[in-house]
Amino acid sequence: MRGGPTTSRAINRRLILRLLRQQGPVSRAELASLTGLSAAAVTFVVAELIEEALVIEREAVVGATGRRPTPIDINYEAHLTVGFKLHRHHIECVLTDLATTPLIASDVDICDPAPAAIIETIAATIPHLLQRAGRASDAVVGIGVSIPGEINPATGICLQSPRFGWRDLPFAEMLAERVHAPVWIDDDVNAFAVAQRLFGAGRTHRNFAALAIGAGIGCSLVIDGKIYHGSRSAAGKLGHTISVPNGRLCECGRHGCLMAHAAEPFMLDEWTRLTGQAIAWEPFVEAVQAGDDKGLSIVADAGKRIGRHLADMVNLFDPEVIVVGGEAVAFGEALLGPIRCEMEARTFFSNPKLVPDWVPNSWARGAAALATQAVFDFESVSSG
Repeated sequence: MRGGPTTSRAINRRLILRLLRQQGPVSRAELASLTGLSAAAVTFVVAELIEEALVIEREAVVGATGRRPTPIDINYEAHLTVGFKLHRHHIECVLTDLATTPLIASDVDICDPAPAAIIETIAATIPHLLQRAGRASDAVVGIGVSIPGEINPATGICLQSPRFGWRDLPFAEMLAERVHAPVWIDDDVNAFAVAQRLFGAGRTHRNFAALAIGAGIGCSLVIDGKIYHGSRSAAGKLGHTISVPNGRLCECGRHGCLMAHAAEPFMLDEWTRLTGQAIAWEPFVEAVQAGDDKGLSIVADAGKRIGRHLADMVNLFDPEVIVVGGEAVAFGEALLGPIRCEMEARTFFSNPKLVPDWVPNSWARGAAALATQAVFDFESVSSG
C-alpha cells in the first residue's frame, strides 16, 4: 500500500529528529544533504517542528569566512517527561527534559502494593515534581512507568508481576485516566535499554544488549534499533533461566533461577551465611569496595554464574556491545571481571565489550525514556 502525504511527513519528521539527536545542531542545508530530502521538504518539516517547539534555531557562529548558516537543534528544554520505577517498597521518581536529563528526582515509599494505591501515589507526586522544577503541567508530553515483570507495552497491560502479585492489569489505562496524560509502561530492564538506545552507551549501536543486575537480573535485546519483546512480551528474562536445578526458590515461584543464585538478595544471604551477620546492601557494597575477602568471593561467584549464562545469549544473538547497569555496577571489576572472563571462555565467535553505564536515577530515567522515545519514533503510540 502506498503511503500518503501524512505518512511521508511523519517519516521525514523522524529522519530529521533522529539525525539531530545523533549529530547535534546542523543547518537546514546539512539536514537535506544528510537525510537525502529536498530543501523544500526540510524547510517544511523544520517549520512545523519549530511551531511545535520540538526544534529551535541556535545562534549562528561567525567564522573566518563569515556568518555560518543557522543551526537547527532539538529543543530539549521545552518539553518534559516523568518517569517512575516501581520497586518492592518504594518508587523512584524523576522529571526529565527530552534528553532524559534529570531535572528533579525523589523517592516515595510504597505503603500499599495495590494498583489503585500506587497509581494514586504516582498521580500525587507529579505536581510536586513540577512545582519543585518551576514548570507547568502542559510541558509534560508523557509519563513512563517501569514495572518488574512481564509487560505488554503495546496494550499497556502488566501481564504479571510476581513482585507485586499483579496479573493481567491494565495499568497504563488506569493511570492515564487518573492523570489525564499519555502513559507508556514496560519492563524495567527494557526501559533502561530504551534510555541507552536514545542517549546512553547504546546510542551508536543498532544491535546491543542491556544487562541489569540488582534485585533481579534481566538482559534486554535491541535488534536493528528496536527493543525485542518476543511473541509474548517475555524476551530478555535472563534471570529466570534455570542455573541450579532444584535450587533456591525464586520470586517467580520456580526453583534454581539465575537471579535466585546471583542477584542482590542471594549475595546478602551468602554474606550472612559466611559471616553470621545480617547486612544491608550499601554496607555490603562498601565491604566489597574495601577489599573484604568474603565479599569479593561472593561477588566473583555471582559474576561467574552470570557470565556463563550471558555467553549463551551472545552465541544466540551476537550483540555489538553489552551495556551493564543496575545497582551491582557499584562493584566495578570485582563483578565485571568474572562476568567477562567466564563469558569470553564460553562464547563461540563473538566477544562483545562490557560497557558499564549507570548513574543515579538510571532506573527512573529509563522509565521517563519510555515517553521520550515517542517523540522520536513516529509510529510509537501510548499504551494508555
